[in-house]
Amino acid sequence: MATRHQVRQAVISLLYAQEMGSEMSEFKDEFLEEKKIRNEQRNFTTSLYDGVNENLTALDELLNSHLKEYKIHEIGVVERAILRLGAYEMKFTDTDKAVVINEAIELAKELGSDSAPKFINGVLDAARSDI
Repeated sequence: MATRHQVRQAVISLLYAQEMGSEMSEFKDEFLEEKKIRNEQRNFTTSLYDGVNENLTALDELLNSHLKEYKIHEIGVVERAILRLGAYEMKFTDTDKAVVINEAIELAKELGSDSAPKFINGVLDAARSDI
Protein backbone atom coordinates (compact mmCIF):
# COMPACT_ATOMS: atom_id res chain seq x y z
CA MET A 1 0.00 0.00 0.00
CA ALA A 2 1.31 3.40 -0.96
CA THR A 3 2.06 6.00 1.70
CA ARG A 4 0.69 9.53 1.51
CA HIS A 5 4.18 10.69 0.56
CA GLN A 6 4.20 8.24 -2.36
CA VAL A 7 0.76 9.48 -3.34
CA ARG A 8 2.05 13.04 -3.44
CA GLN A 9 5.04 11.93 -5.52
CA ALA A 10 2.60 10.33 -7.95
CA VAL A 11 0.50 13.51 -8.15
CA ILE A 12 3.64 15.55 -8.93
CA SER A 13 4.55 13.03 -11.64
CA LEU A 14 1.06 13.21 -13.13
CA LEU A 15 1.03 17.02 -13.11
CA TYR A 16 4.47 16.98 -14.74
CA ALA A 17 3.40 14.51 -17.43
CA GLN A 18 0.29 16.57 -18.12
CA GLU A 19 2.36 19.71 -18.67
CA MET A 20 4.71 17.80 -20.95
CA GLY A 21 1.76 16.87 -23.16
CA SER A 22 1.00 13.28 -22.18
CA GLU A 23 -2.44 11.90 -22.97
CA MET A 24 -3.61 11.68 -19.39
CA SER A 25 -6.67 9.44 -19.68
CA GLU A 26 -4.60 6.35 -20.46
CA PHE A 27 -1.35 7.42 -18.80
CA LYS A 28 -2.86 8.12 -15.39
CA ASP A 29 -4.37 4.66 -14.92
CA GLU A 30 -1.28 2.87 -16.20
CA PHE A 31 1.03 5.00 -14.05
CA LEU A 32 -0.97 4.46 -10.85
CA GLU A 33 -1.12 0.73 -11.47
CA GLU A 34 2.62 0.59 -12.15
CA LYS A 35 3.28 2.44 -8.86
CA LYS A 36 0.89 0.04 -7.06
CA ILE A 37 -1.33 2.88 -5.91
CA ARG A 38 -4.69 1.23 -5.40
CA ASN A 39 -7.97 1.45 -3.53
CA GLU A 40 -8.19 4.30 -1.00
CA GLN A 41 -4.77 5.70 -1.89
CA ARG A 42 -5.76 5.73 -5.56
CA ASN A 43 -8.87 7.69 -4.65
CA PHE A 44 -6.71 10.11 -2.64
CA THR A 45 -4.29 10.51 -5.57
CA THR A 46 -7.12 11.15 -7.99
CA SER A 47 -8.80 13.65 -5.67
CA LEU A 48 -5.56 15.64 -5.29
CA TYR A 49 -4.76 15.52 -9.01
CA ASP A 50 -8.29 16.46 -10.07
CA GLY A 51 -8.52 19.11 -7.34
CA VAL A 52 -5.39 20.87 -8.54
CA ASN A 53 -6.67 20.86 -12.13
CA GLU A 54 -10.16 22.05 -11.19
CA ASN A 55 -8.76 24.95 -9.16
CA LEU A 56 -5.75 25.80 -11.32
CA THR A 57 -6.63 29.45 -11.96
CA ALA A 58 -7.28 30.21 -8.29
CA LEU A 59 -4.14 28.37 -7.20
CA ASP A 60 -1.98 30.19 -9.74
CA GLU A 61 -3.41 33.56 -8.66
CA LEU A 62 -2.68 32.75 -5.02
CA LEU A 63 0.86 31.61 -5.80
CA ASN A 64 1.58 34.53 -8.15
CA SER A 65 0.73 36.95 -5.35
CA HIS A 66 3.58 35.44 -3.32
CA LEU A 67 6.16 35.00 -6.06
CA LYS A 68 8.61 37.90 -6.13
CA GLU A 69 10.82 37.62 -9.20
CA TYR A 70 8.85 35.25 -11.41
CA LYS A 71 5.31 34.23 -12.13
CA ILE A 72 4.08 30.66 -11.81
CA HIS A 73 4.40 29.91 -15.54
CA GLU A 74 8.06 31.02 -15.50
CA ILE A 75 9.35 28.56 -12.92
CA GLY A 76 10.36 24.93 -13.47
CA VAL A 77 7.65 22.38 -14.17
CA VAL A 78 8.49 20.25 -11.11
CA GLU A 79 8.58 23.24 -8.76
CA ARG A 80 5.33 24.51 -10.27
CA ALA A 81 3.66 21.14 -9.67
CA ILE A 82 4.88 21.02 -6.05
CA LEU A 83 3.65 24.56 -5.37
CA ARG A 84 0.26 23.88 -6.93
CA LEU A 85 -0.20 20.68 -4.96
CA GLY A 86 0.89 22.34 -1.72
CA ALA A 87 -1.40 25.32 -2.24
CA TYR A 88 -4.29 23.01 -3.10
CA GLU A 89 -3.82 20.89 0.01
CA MET A 90 -3.56 23.91 2.28
CA LYS A 91 -6.63 25.58 0.79
CA PHE A 92 -8.98 22.69 0.08
CA THR A 93 -8.12 19.80 2.43
CA ASP A 94 -8.03 19.27 6.18
CA THR A 95 -4.34 18.37 6.18
CA ASP A 96 -2.41 20.51 8.65
CA LYS A 97 -0.66 23.34 6.80
CA ALA A 98 2.68 22.63 8.51
CA VAL A 99 2.49 19.01 7.29
CA VAL A 100 1.69 20.18 3.76
CA ILE A 101 4.66 22.56 3.71
CA ASN A 102 7.00 19.92 5.14
CA GLU A 103 5.86 17.39 2.53
CA ALA A 104 6.35 19.96 -0.24
CA ILE A 105 9.89 20.66 1.00
CA GLU A 106 10.66 16.92 1.04
CA LEU A 107 9.29 16.54 -2.50
CA ALA A 108 11.42 19.49 -3.60
CA LYS A 109 14.51 17.86 -2.09
CA GLU A 110 13.78 14.63 -3.98
CA LEU A 111 12.53 15.98 -7.28
CA GLY A 112 13.50 19.63 -7.67
CA SER A 113 16.61 21.68 -8.20
CA ASP A 114 19.11 22.41 -5.42
CA SER A 115 17.44 25.71 -4.60
CA ALA A 116 13.90 24.29 -4.78
CA PRO A 117 13.38 23.37 -1.09
CA LYS A 118 14.10 26.88 0.17
CA PHE A 119 12.05 28.42 -2.65
CA ILE A 120 9.06 26.11 -2.07
CA ASN A 121 9.19 26.74 1.68
CA GLY A 122 9.25 30.51 1.22
CA VAL A 123 6.35 30.66 -1.22
CA LEU A 124 4.07 28.22 0.61
CA ASP A 125 4.84 29.76 4.00
CA ALA A 126 3.91 33.19 2.64
CA ALA A 127 0.77 31.79 0.96
CA ARG A 128 -0.32 30.14 4.21
CA SER A 129 -1.29 33.55 5.58
CA ASP A 130 -3.85 34.04 2.77
CA ILE A 131 -5.48 30.65 3.22
